[in-house]
Amino acid sequence: MKDLKDTCSVALAQLEPVLFNKAESLEKVLGYIEWAARMNVDLIVFPEMAIPGYPYGLTFGFRVGSRDEDGRVDWKRYYDSSVVVPGPETEAIGEAAKEAHAYVSIGVSERDAVSGTLYNTNLIFGPEGDLLSVHRKIKPTGAERMVWGDADRGYFPVVDTPWGPMGSLICWESYMPLARVALYEKGVTIYIAPNTNDNIEWQSTIRHIAIEGKCFVLNSDLIFHRRSYPKDLLAQDEVRDLNGIVCRGGSCIIDPYGHYVVKPVWNKEGILYGELNMQDAAASRMEFDACGHYSRPDIFHFSVEDK
Repeated sequence: MKDLKDTCSVALAQLEPVLFNKAESLEKVLGYIEWAARMNVDLIVFPEMAIPGYPYGLTFGFRVGSRDEDGRVDWKRYYDSSVVVPGPETEAIGEAAKEAHAYVSIGVSERDAVSGTLYNTNLIFGPEGDLLSVHRKIKPTGAERMVWGDADRGYFPVVDTPWGPMGSLICWESYMPLARVALYEKGVTIYIAPNTNDNIEWQSTIRHIAIEGKCFVLNSDLIFHRRSYPKDLLAQDEVRDLNGIVCRGGSCIIDPYGHYVVKPVWNKEGILYGELNMQDAAASRMEFDACGHYSRPDIFHFSVEDK
């Protein structure tokens, strides 16, 4: 492991996106970056689908072997609100990152510029405004497969930072042991976990990952309400079936020993601030290093088709 800068100041944005609205979601994201920048942070992290929100509870009219036209209309609206990478939205976020002189990690619904397929994607920008990482979720979960495609590139990118390698796995990718190993093998010290998981069991998962990977886990979750859904969606019957608060957050920061640096925050928007003692990322590996001295490469063999 290379020498690491001693501390990394982090801001986690637990925001409520403007569902199905790319322009207003972007405006809100830019406001959060400006807000966090006032604290002179090094890294600003947004949740999964910060633009244009996560369409929880919607089927878009899909059935096994069939679909309906009202669902197609709602899906096209979500498609239109998804982000082409690179494009004007990524340019605006890059400029905001440069203005803040901070790394920015953000989840978006990405629309492929050629095929038109949607992807659940996490982007990382550098403090000079450059887009450094594009990670597409390798396996959308459950009914997500009806909306987003499997990643065809950008499987496990990491960004070299003064605080060590930084990478992300999106939501249930973090349940995939070999996906985690793919990041551990690259020496990840800052593991970004953008997600829409507000269940208490998820907290056990991310604390385990911090201990297993001997890395800081930045758990960034959405918050949104039933009232957040556009009133003119055609699937109003599906919206009515949702809870008043659909996703209640739970964003937090965990150190390489599995302890909370910042405890989970529930049921409200806002920014969580934390200071990472990066020397813990090295010190914690004294007795356990999953892909180092505690591995057995003579027994286990692992390879990744990492495009």
